Amino acid sequence: MARNKQRKGNPVNGMLLLDKPSGCSSNQALQKAKYLLNARKAGHTGSLDPIATGLLPLCFGETTKISGLLLNADKTYQVAIRLGVSTETGDCEGKVVEEKPVQVEQEQIEPVLKRYRGHYDQIPPMYSALKKNGQPLYKLARQGITLEREARPVCVYSLVMDNREADVIALTVSCSRGFYIRTLAEDIGRDLGCGAHVESLRRTRVGDFTLEQSISLEQLEAVVSPRQRESLLLPTDRGLAHLPEVRIPDNLARYIQLGQSVRASQSTTPGLVRVYAETNGFLGLAEVTEDNRLAPKRMFSN
Repeated sequence: MARNKQRKGNPVNGMLLLDKPSGCSSNQALQKAKYLLNARKAGHTGSLDPIATGLLPLCFGETTKISGLLLNADKTYQVAIRLGVSTETGDCEGKVVEEKPVQVEQEQIEPVLKRYRGHYDQIPPMYSALKKNGQPLYKLARQGITLEREARPVCVYSLVMDNREADVIALTVSCSRGFYIRTLAEDIGRDLGCGAHVESLRRTRVGDFTLEQSISLEQLEAVVSPRQRESLLLPTDRGLAHLPEVRIPDNLARYIQLGQSVRASQSTTPGLVRVYAETNGFLGLAEVTEDNRLAPKRMFSN
């Protein structure tokens, strides 16, 4: 009996800005999009909790090489926090562990929010993908194990209360990588003396990308064929727009693609840059050295 051949897919390259639905993991959303594009290789740029919706940049083919850079990008969220109810996980999926009456006046909220603006150290939650001795913390938490976690530096650039309806407050949060909205909700609930958890969460920005640029899985599926779906992908360098651009002559392009440093054709501040050839376009990433040379860091196949 012949074995079924493993589905390899096509060498699809580019980035899809997906509006992830609630109720599925980021990996499930990624696998669905990968299937619809018939893509050979894919990866996401930082997961969203199953209850969360919103912007999830997905990278395909060569573009997976920049997923780590987007993982480090700043992000913006819209979150609804329910006061008076604490859960095991810090969100609405977890078991309720405590309920308290909410006796919080409107003027009490702003001083609490002020404490969480700017730079500070945040203790990550047990229900997270962070690992301890190779074991994800959430797996330990499900076994009833709680470990001491080291606080990590984070930054909240903006924290605004949009509205309040009864015991639910709606916030817009712009923050650095590694920031946990569930921890913020729990901290706010603790400071207000009533407990709290995340009722809903929507990511609206990742780096320079916004939710308005995204597409849903339903919209992607409605496109007739994988090839037509590919036209919805953004080119790799769109995910690197925050980096300076350097152009080099075509005769130097093959050297840098072979891993050799070349002289920059323009004076550039040392650091990571996008490199383009005059004719062949985007080549990849390079580090500008103090003596104005381009040291290749990550090259891409055209």
